[in-house]
Amino acid sequence: MLQSLLFIGGLGGWEIMVILLVVLVFFGANKIPEIARGMGKGIREFKDATKEIKNEIESGVKLEDKK
Repeated sequence: MLQSLLFIGGLGGWEIMVILLVVLVFFGANKIPEIARGMGKGIREFKDATKEIKNEIESGVKLEDKK
């Protein structure tokens, strides 16, 4: 599953652990949940926007088919 993600496709377990350790040291333990919440909200908004665009395109195609 991790390899299917585009941005970490070539990273192994040790590299990911080093990155997480650097993030922990850089931001501190108190900021990490706040950052994760912000990322989660951003991803959710992106998914909602893509669903809206997809629905608009599908409804436009259905209207064209009725003509």
